[in-house]
Amino acid sequence: MELWESSAAMEIEWVRGEEIGHGAFARICLAVPQKGKKKEKHSGRLPPLMAVKSCDLSKSVTLRNELRIFRRLGECPHVIRCFGSDVSVEGGSDVYNLLLEYAPGGSLVSEMKKRGGKLPETEVRRYTQSILQALRHIHRSGFVHGDIKVQNILVFPPVCGCGVAAEVKVADFGLAREAGSSTRSTTENDGGDGVDGSGGFEWRGTPLYMSPEAVNKNEHEAPSDVWALGCAVVEMAGGRPAWDQPAGANAYSLMLRIGVGGETPTIPQDLSEEGKDFLRKCFVKDPMKRWTAEMLLSHPFVALESRSDLWPPLPRPPSPRSHFDLFLDWDSSVQSSTASISPSPAPLPWEFRRHESEFDFRPLEEPENRVAIIERIQSLACSSEMPNWEEDSDGSLWFAVK
Repeated sequence: MELWESSAAMEIEWVRGEEIGHGAFARICLAVPQKGKKKEKHSGRLPPLMAVKSCDLSKSVTLRNELRIFRRLGECPHVIRCFGSDVSVEGGSDVYNLLLEYAPGGSLVSEMKKRGGKLPETEVRRYTQSILQALRHIHRSGFVHGDIKVQNILVFPPVCGCGVAAEVKVADFGLAREAGSSTRSTTENDGGDGVDGSGGFEWRGTPLYMSPEAVNKNEHEAPSDVWALGCAVVEMAGGRPAWDQPAGANAYSLMLRIGVGGETPTIPQDLSEEGKDFLRKCFVKDPMKRWTAEMLLSHPFVALESRSDLWPPLPRPPSPRSHFDLFLDWDSSVQSSTASISPSPAPLPWEFRRHESEFDFRPLEEPENRVAIIERIQSLACSSEMPNWEEDSDGSLWFAVK
């Protein structure tokens, strides 16, 4: 049996630790492998701590999709590891559990909050390179992630004085799917068949990270991941979302800006020229002309791996006295389509604030089916209520708990 088919097949025994996050239909807890003969069989490959996503077995479509994707992806140092799955009986109910790599540093949102809202460009370059390497592996394997955003990038601080900086890994494959397949939702309200039931446009992913082709054509392929990466880079470097939405604006106005107008996300003015050019490659409106993850890895913004300013040595941290010394202070909430392995802090204070920088306009040919596109956007975003721009397609709200 492969390591991650199921914890029962692996003969792993584990104990559920404290809850570190929960959402609408699942929760995240620490998981501690138990010592003994069963654990010793895999002791060389299991960490002392894991994270476990758990939900009712009848609502496990998203988690089972994650397991399927992990099984097909295989190992990649820039993607979180999956150690297995099992079904337990708790409180008289069947519970589906997905055992995953635990990220002591939380998400990039946690890191940004600690840094006052944004990251130094040297770290943005380094993290962007790691995310691109993950995307290259995902796309080469024939998959699309479908929900790249700072909340789904997890941070792994160094735990020894080895002279390297923190690492990041891509997480949350609940919306991932095979490239080229018909768009299917993996949310829990579709009865498990992935179809929205209406035959219409599906709200898939996070609105602030949606690409023009996702809005216009319901097309979610590898280029959409690259567009979303660009939005994440803007957020890391600028400390605010790529799209500036004023208070009271609805989803329809955002979708029009993304899909029909000539506007592209605002590029931070204090970013280097290399960084600005990198983002322009990510924000090409035509997905066929947008740079791929493979191409972007050769861009000067991230390509110089040996540069000392990309990989500065860090001071030796104090040795942890126990596994729990690695924990950070999980003190607030995050929203995600499925549970991230580590919860993130509350949304940063730039939400719904107007950005004073001018937009970076791009020429855009008039869409041939402009009326059809607008009708599609209207059907997608017909609510006049104030939206939550960081909410995913399944509407799950994830909260950190102590």
